[in-house]
Amino acid sequence: MLSLVLTTENKIEDLDDRVTVGACKKPPCRLRKNSAVNFVLKFKPEYDVTKLVNTVNANILGIPFPFVGVDGEDACDKIYKEDGTTKAGCNLKAGQEYVYKSSIDVLQIYPRIKTDVHWGLTDPNTKKDVICFEVPARITN
Repeated sequence: MLSLVLTTENKIEDLDDRVTVGACKKPPCRLRKNSAVNFVLKFKPEYDVTKLVNTVNANILGIPFPFVGVDGEDACDKIYKEDGTTKAGCNLKAGQEYVYKSSIDVLQIYPRIKTDVHWGLTDPNTKKDVICFEVPARITN
């Protein structure tokens, strides 16, 4: 269990089994350069959502640096129904369970550093995260 914090618009709750970060069992999660790290997030939006984009960055010295190729990209094609296999896309219904599956490429140019990775599914209309989490991580060789 990761013991992370999950944030929805107005509340904070324990993640329990709602987030999977690669094979990480305990933070800080190791993100190896030249590899892809899979992320799985189970969530229930608090309101109907028609579009979502990824907000993914690493906090380095208080500055959020975006993960190239993921941050700002459309998230709708990576959203599945509760079974985790049937594509749901967007037009998400409030209170219904969804599964988001994605990955980040940890590029060779990234510095070896300990950081906090922020991953949010953001409603571009309101500019608010429908759901987000942060995980302590270490970028390694």
